[in-house]
Amino acid sequence: MTAGGDVEVGALAINVVVPPELRWTDTRAGVEFELTSLTVRLLPDGTRAVRAYGRPVTGGRGGYTSFPVPDRPGLAALVEAGAGRAVELWAASRA
Repeated sequence: MTAGGDVEVGALAINVVVPPELRWTDTRAGVEFELTSLTVRLLPDGTRAVRAYGRPVTGGRGGYTSFPVPDRPGLAALVEAGAGRAVELWAASRA
């Protein structure tokens, strides 16, 4: 809590599953990954940071490695839809 008694929130985050038709691959350290989820963070200044995560194409878990999200309309729409759904879920929560 701040000196004024307000609670300071550093960031909010949601995870959004990338549907099969929007998935893509990227390579890190010679390993090809299929990107299957997005982590969307709402930063304190109101901007969003989005990173993609997935599994190696050859199988296995792989490391927790983030990838940039391509500038594609379908992925941008997915981020917007995910954020909107998160708002609905948060507003309806009773915990």
